[in-house]
Amino acid sequence: MDMVTRLASQKPVVIFSKSSCCMCHTVKCLFTDLGVYASVHELDHHPKGRDMERALISLVGRNPSVPVIFIGGKLVGLTDKVMSLHLNGDLITLLRDAGAIWL
Repeated sequence: MDMVTRLASQKPVVIFSKSSCCMCHTVKCLFTDLGVYASVHELDHHPKGRDMERALISLVGRNPSVPVIFIGGKLVGLTDKVMSLHLNGDLITLLRDAGAIWL
């Protein structure tokens, strides 16, 4: 858990992902399209990926556990939460407040 929280606080936007996950790809594309440079940690390519995945499952309370998004060091959640924030206009505000975009 310590590694996850440390990594999540190092950049304005942090995504824990798996390279083969289509929803992870969708979320990464969304942030790229918004002009956000997210720090992406591919759990299936990380030596401590399984440990981090267990920590993420305990944080979000469900499996599959990816993608998990942190903005400004705070847990935002999974794809459904990010998309809801985007659709209702709150995602841009969160990103701006975290210093991830300057719109």
